[in-house]
Amino acid sequence: MTPLSLYLCSLLKKNKLLICYNYLHTHGTPLHLVDRAARKTRLARLLDMNFRAVFRGRVTGKVLAQQSGAKNYREATMCTSSASGQDMTNWLWSIYHETKKQTEALIPVISKNSVNPNTIFANNEMSLHDIEIYGFDYDYTLAFYSRHLHTLIFNIARDILIQEHRYPEGLREYEYIPNFVVRGLHYDVQKALLMKIDAFHYIQLGTVYRGLHPVPDKEVIAMYDGCHVPLENMSDFYGKSSHGHTMKQFMDIFSLPEMNLLCCVNDYFMKHNIDYEPVHLYKDVKVKRPEQWFRIMFNGESPFKLDRGMNYIVGKDWRDLFDIVIVQADKPGFFNDRRKPFRRVTDKGVLHWDRIHKLEKGKIYKQGNLYEFLRLTGWRGSKVLYFGDHIYSDLADLTLKHGWRTGAIIPELRKEIKIMNTEQYVHLMTWLQGLTGLIEHMQVHRDPASQSVVQEWIKEREAMRSQTKDIFNSQFGSLFRTYHNPTYFSRRLSRFADIYMASLSCLLNYDFQHTFFPRRTPLQHESPFWPEQTSAGALKMPFIPHRTTTEE
Repeated sequence: MTPLSLYLCSLLKKNKLLICYNYLHTHGTPLHLVDRAARKTRLARLLDMNFRAVFRGRVTGKVLAQQSGAKNYREATMCTSSASGQDMTNWLWSIYHETKKQTEALIPVISKNSVNPNTIFANNEMSLHDIEIYGFDYDYTLAFYSRHLHTLIFNIARDILIQEHRYPEGLREYEYIPNFVVRGLHYDVQKALLMKIDAFHYIQLGTVYRGLHPVPDKEVIAMYDGCHVPLENMSDFYGKSSHGHTMKQFMDIFSLPEMNLLCCVNDYFMKHNIDYEPVHLYKDVKVKRPEQWFRIMFNGESPFKLDRGMNYIVGKDWRDLFDIVIVQADKPGFFNDRRKPFRRVTDKGVLHWDRIHKLEKGKIYKQGNLYEFLRLTGWRGSKVLYFGDHIYSDLADLTLKHGWRTGAIIPELRKEIKIMNTEQYVHLMTWLQGLTGLIEHMQVHRDPASQSVVQEWIKEREAMRSQTKDIFNSQFGSLFRTYHNPTYFSRRLSRFADIYMASLSCLLNYDFQHTFFPRRTPLQHESPFWPEQTSAGALKMPFIPHRTTTEE
């Protein structure tokens, strides 16, 4: 498939552009002339004088071109022309339409290269041949739940707020809103704002919500003195809000009803003009976490939940499939706290008091810690592959401190890939990339007529970016992208997970000798094999902004 930028380059060569080779031939370096402040360096003044001596009149659309593979730059005829604003407008729109035509021609080819939702994706090279031990989290790794579970959790937590914390009875009017929020969002505890933040700590405007309603961009910028959230305000290593951190990140799937409830309560208080302390609300909702919810639903402790769940999923002989079973491990404390010893627990929840010298197959153990686990099993390093859905609690410590290989289970991945494979998304993204490249190249024309055209393109690009966000989720967009940047969630996923997939069943598509290779995407400064991933300034045909001069 021919890259988009190659089409763009060919377009520019075919049109009537002014080619300037003499400076390159003489000096061996490209010439970049831009309007600067009054105080210019000697070099800038020299270049400016050289430019004025060669070109007289109004010169437009200049390009420095270099013949590929040649040792020296080829001599070319130097031309001058006088172009009106209307001429520039017509020329730019002709480039626009031709680029769009070429871009649309790519869509059928791109559509054929759809992504298989059952693929396992690699952030780090890893071979299953080297893995001797496989470990699994339970919730949303081994066990997936009905979509009705979130509604049940929401209702239980809402009723607890009313009955135990004396919140207003009017909250019963609120129901769980499916697809309102996505995982990975940040919550400003003190301002009671839910938002999406990218990998560089920038807030994605249009995704900041107070209650159930978006906050205007101007108000967001005023509150945060821009869009950047300082590191000291972000959540701690595990996404929690503590030690002065004002931002809490919701990383697990059980947090979806929690975010829903926070938004609903905030909405009720604002709608009825009730003065309240956002920090208290956050803490009251925070304590109603999965373990409490499951105790209510299963009327017992985690051993009952695990046994009932695995009996349903696998059958009564499920323990035969596992060498060691641990419940109530209290992650991430399990990975760091050396004080908690293992304790054997019976099927009925009866705890034994004897010291554990060996972890035996077929028995269930409670709590413990990873250091004791490593001592008792001898399982260390990259021979172990552990799967979990929570990027922080399940995977971070294992990969950073203990060298285990990690696999992230991201159920949302399957839905997002299916959306990405649709004709609508392919069409939007292909033209969005083509238009972005066009803006990047043509922004150098600084005359009013050209800038007016470029501004129209920028408005079109902004509208398309909003469209691509809404395709995934009308409030917060994709789990993995904030427009063109990766999300904060994506950044953590790429750091803490060697591989990631939609579900464990994806492993059935691979044998146990398979090696997963990450895609090599070029860094910004590298010479890529895919030119469309190159910034305009790195191309071998840099653009020169035209200058308006007077006859001397």
